[in-house]
Amino acid sequence: MALKIVYPICCGIDVHKTFIVACVASTQKGVTTYKRRRFSTYTKGLKQLLQWLCENNCKDVCMESTGKYWIPVFNVLEDSCNITLAHPKYVKAIRGKKTDKKDAKWIADLFKHDLVAGSFMPPLAIRQLRDLMRYRFKLTNFMSSEKNRLQNCLTVSNIQLANVVSDTFGKSSMSIIEKLLENPLDTSFDLEHLIHGSMKKKLPEQAAKLKVIKQHYEDLQSRKADLEKIILSLSEPYAQEINLILTVPSFKNIFSAIAVVSEIGVNMDVFPTAKHLCSWAGLTPTNNESAGKRKSVRISRAGCYIKPLLVQCATAVVKSEKHPEIRNRYLRIKKRRGHKRAIIAIARMLLTAIYHILKKKEPYNADLYRKSDVLPVNREITVEQAIFLAKSQGFRIMVPV
Repeated sequence: MALKIVYPICCGIDVHKTFIVACVASTQKGVTTYKRRRFSTYTKGLKQLLQWLCENNCKDVCMESTGKYWIPVFNVLEDSCNITLAHPKYVKAIRGKKTDKKDAKWIADLFKHDLVAGSFMPPLAIRQLRDLMRYRFKLTNFMSSEKNRLQNCLTVSNIQLANVVSDTFGKSSMSIIEKLLENPLDTSFDLEHLIHGSMKKKLPEQAAKLKVIKQHYEDLQSRKADLEKIILSLSEPYAQEINLILTVPSFKNIFSAIAVVSEIGVNMDVFPTAKHLCSWAGLTPTNNESAGKRKSVRISRAGCYIKPLLVQCATAVVKSEKHPEIRNRYLRIKKRRGHKRAIIAIARMLLTAIYHILKKKEPYNADLYRKSDVLPVNREITVEQAIFLAKSQGFRIMVPV
């Protein structure tokens, strides 16, 4: 039985750094003809690609997401074509039969039968917000690295400031550090007892490094503040959705809510169910079964930006007694499956709540979870279920003689 042709006229694009290869597949009366052409990745070449697609009456395009090289192609074709962006592993050609021309034809053949799973692509405004939020995430990591370097300089110099103050980067401790940097050899003030005599010679050596680290940290802090102003201005159209996400437990920082919006958008119709969203975020076990044997069911590597955020929020909320509906579920799963799996389950629980909140435009309602935790009065199980439950708890079933 032949596969059904879903897209009679479609195009497969193989993207590279300096050029792209496009192949238009036209199917009429069961016969497919192909037209191939190579274009430059400069703007002029991409406009020629768009014109060539219009001449061939092709509105449906499929291409793989190769690095960052697909973004200029997507931006040029977005308004005129229906683009399906596919993960490279789903459109990879058979080994030994790979060329640039064959790759484009292979993508077109898969796509015309609708055998390519498209990636989620939010609107342009959300993509711009996503780009800025990911850059903010990088700046935060840089600042954390500089904090560690500064603390290491103090430790090497045997300045035990962290043992005296609660925050090494607080107002009081930074004033002490600035006083030390003015003249590292001057230890006549009250901090002299903090510095060991054998370490006094190392203070001038570490002072120069400490000044550079401190200046870099302050510069990163300033750049991050400027970036946050731009992010807040771009997120104003989504104020309603952001306020709804802030009702979810452990979402207290507005930038955490903006980060969620920048990753999944505000239109939940693109995800059929909450399970699809959780799978896209890499919070669900993978399916890997063969010959009746289940192999590794570890979560995927997807959601490299939203998953750490949800895990961080989940780790915070399970420590609080304010949300027993979440903490109790964590403790139940932890008892059976361990801490790591329980945290992933809570992160999935939070994302599921966010999905329904954005879909229904309603704030977080803890009563829905409390009602689901209430066990029925009359509970009955079969003998087979009771034996399975006993075996899962480690009991050995003995058959009476």
